[in-house]
Order: sequence, then structure tokens, then C-alpha cells
Amino acid sequence: MSSSASLYLDPQIRDWVLFPITLVMILVGILRHYVVILLQSPPKNLPREAVREQRALTRSQVLRSTCAKSPIPPTYYKSISRHLSDAFEAGTYLKDGPPREGDAPKGPPNPMSDPAAMDGMMAGMKTQMVMMVPQMVIMGWINFFFQGFVLIKLPFPLTLGFKSMLQRGIETQDMDVRWVSSLSWYFLNFFGLNGLYRLILGGDNSADSSRDMTASPFGANPAAPGGAQDFGKLFKAERDNLEFSEGLYSWVGEGVEDRVLRRYGLST
Repeated sequence: MSSSASLYLDPQIRDWVLFPITLVMILVGILRHYVVILLQSPPKNLPREAVREQRALTRSQVLRSTCAKSPIPPTYYKSISRHLSDAFEAGTYLKDGPPREGDAPKGPPNPMSDPAAMDGMMAGMKTQMVMMVPQMVIMGWINFFFQGFVLIKLPFPLTLGFKSMLQRGIETQDMDVRWVSSLSWYFLNFFGLNGLYRLILGGDNSADSSRDMTASPFGANPAAPGGAQDFGKLFKAERDNLEFSEGLYSWVGEGVEDRVLRRYGLST
């Protein structure tokens, strides 16, 4: 078939193939969103010691981030910085308490022995399965019933580089590149319905299958931040950072009297 020849489609292809594929993918995405919500377990409360361990590190980082133009007067800044440095060195804020003499140094906790980490891995695997199984079923359904169907013609011109993307499953070299096969229509909907999902379900939805393709089911558990971190080493590194930040410290109120007088023209 030459590139100038016209291709006429049966209107029933639009009614019984094009629309059903699109509608099924939309409904499956919405159903997947609510299934993921049902499978999510409520976040577990961290013990007080673990929260204190994390907040101490956050407090030190906030203190360092404002050292260049700190609103804290020099006396109080140095007092807070020295207190945190001494606490980090002594291990006061560690969840398991300060290390005792004769104890072997502990490495980072094994996530396979941490119930919270295991729960996070299982939740990630469930999410991946909820994403993969429906897409495999839909792709098999399209390949079995609609293999080789031509569904729609795009209303704008395209280069030949798009032919392999838009005409999967159709081994024809002379067909106009704007024609879209059934399998390619599936992939276009797979990546193109995310805007519709955000409009229907909101920005933070679980219907975006393409986003979970790069996510690992064995990632860190968001309900237990820092669960696999070695806070002993983090505190030692933070202590060095605090000492370095003291050399960069400057008080925002330094010379404020002279600046106010110069602003209102009262200085001599």
C-alpha cells in the first residue's frame, strides 16, 4: 500500500476496540489506586528513644544551616553547639544508650531482622504486584483479541522514527506513520493517562503505573525513617560538622545599632 493511499476503518472498531481499551485502562487505574490504599498498613508509632535520636540529628542540621546569618546570639549559639557536640561524642541521644566499655562496635541494623523494615518490603512488593498483574492481564487481553488491529489515525504529521512506537504488532513498511495499532494504543494510554488520574484522584495517587516501574519493592520503609542507619557514625560526622560551622558563624544582629542609625540618617 502506498503512502498516499487511504485506509478506511470500520466504525465498529472505534466502538468495540478503541473505546473499550481506553475505558478498561482508566477503570483499572482507579481500582488499583483504591486497592493500594486498602493494602497499606497504618504507620507504627516509633519509640520515644528513636524519635529523640532522629530529632537530635535534625536539630544539629538546622543549627548548622543557619550559621552564616544566625538569629541566635553568639553566647547561646556556642552553648547549643557545644552541648550537641558533647552529647554526640558521649552517645547520649543514641536509641540504645551510650556505648559501654568493652562492647564491640555495632554496625547498621540488619533490615531482614527488623520487623518494621520487613513490613516496608512486603508493602512494596504488594504495590508492585498490584501494578504488574493488571497490566499483564490487559496486555494479554489485547494481544489475544485485538492483535493486528489498526485503531486510530493521529491528526498531525510525524516522522518515520515514530513508526516502531505507534505500529507495534503490525509488520507493514508502507503504512502511514500516523496510524496507531492496538498494542501501541495500550502503551500510549499507559503513559498518557497520568494527567487524567491526577485530575480524578489528586496528585498523590497510586494509579500512575509508570511511576512505580522504577521503584524498588525493597526500598526503605517510609513509615520508619532512618531504620537502617547507623546513628553512631552519623553523630560523629555531625560533631565534626558542628565544629566546622562554628568557624563560619556570624550573628545577624551584629552592628544592628549602627545600621539602624545609618538608615535613618542619625549616625555621624
